[in-house]
Amino acid sequence: MARSGRKSDFRRVLSIALALAFLCAAAHAAVKYKVLHKFTGGADGDGPWDSVTLGPNGILYGTAAAGGSGTGCTGGCGVVFKLTPHANGKWTETVLHDFEDNGQDGYDPWSSVTIGAGGHLYGTTTAGGTYKIGTVFELAYGSSGWTESVLYSFGTNPEDGYKPSAGVVMDKQGNLYGTAPEGGSTLFELTPEQGDWKETILHFFNRTKGDGGGPYAGLILDASGSLYGTTAAGGNGGNGCGSEGYGTVYKLKPATGGKWKEAILHSFHDNGKDGVTPGSYPLYMDASGSLYGTTEVGGSPGYGTVFKLTKGANGHWQETILYDFKPGATGWFPGAGVVMDAAGNLYGTTTSGGYGDCGVIYKLAPKPKGKWTYTVLHTFKGPEGCTPVANLVLDQKGNLYGSTVLRGIDGYYGVIFELTP
Repeated sequence: MARSGRKSDFRRVLSIALALAFLCAAAHAAVKYKVLHKFTGGADGDGPWDSVTLGPNGILYGTAAAGGSGTGCTGGCGVVFKLTPHANGKWTETVLHDFEDNGQDGYDPWSSVTIGAGGHLYGTTTAGGTYKIGTVFELAYGSSGWTESVLYSFGTNPEDGYKPSAGVVMDKQGNLYGTAPEGGSTLFELTPEQGDWKETILHFFNRTKGDGGGPYAGLILDASGSLYGTTAAGGNGGNGCGSEGYGTVYKLKPATGGKWKEAILHSFHDNGKDGVTPGSYPLYMDASGSLYGTTEVGGSPGYGTVFKLTKGANGHWQETILYDFKPGATGWFPGAGVVMDAAGNLYGTTTSGGYGDCGVIYKLAPKPKGKWTYTVLHTFKGPEGCTPVANLVLDQKGNLYGSTVLRGIDGYYGVIFELTP
């Protein structure tokens, strides 16, 4: 009887495995994954921790936290790079700037770059600068090539936060906004004034009275000039006295007199249903003003969620959990946020799960009655990339671009990839 039961169980498991293999093969057949660049850890860079930025003519721009030819750092101080597509399908990487630990330049960039007027690039470093705790930089192209300028060294203001790990966003007037999660834990503005840049702290996150703490995620900017982001801690349970809280979604709105007013749109609950600890990358806002994001853990199984926040007629924001991640081949631990295509489908990545535990690329498709269907588009494995931590980028053709910080069994330096429909 025991052997018969064992054989029956084996057949059941085998049939389930074959069904899953068929479904995964069907999903993978619909898309094509291509590695555009494999970092070597040398002069080309090592470890792209944030998204690439899509520029004119399909060129991709980004940063790598280490590598490069700059001096003063073991293993390199990091680079700003671009990837240029060619008609034959190949891509060429060019290093635009090598960071250095020289007491002035920043180094260890974890951020994406923002493209401003004239094609100038803006970003942050987590270290370096005058006070060794991070910078905001600009790269401008001229007759002698690309020239970097440090716009601001954190620590100049004694109330500064430090180690900005996210990029900056730019408004129509050319002002820059970003977050500094360590130390003072601030949201800041940089304003160009007479050839220099002035920093203004717009908000201090203090984890008391429901406020957030640890603003590691980057910002998004709406048409009215309001800023939206997440904090990894604070909110419910955060009291600034040892209780960290579970994170928040917040809005910062410009008010009269030059002041800014913060509103907490949602505080996450560790109640077995809501997510906990929102991911470290920017939210997505659709045309109706609804917000989409992820939490790294929490949800009903406890392995992360995709959520939506919708503003009601009464001005209150309502959260809906669109998907609860589960351990295994379908992926879990979504550190990155999501992007949306014209049809309303969401795309994102997980840093864990899949067949090699290197993460997956997934799609969430809206269905009638508020349902969403989850599909794995690609599973990372081996030398083609491992651990995608940052948001994907979607072009007008529906192609997805992203980065991984590792390369699985083949190395530790990361890749830039493309997923085509």
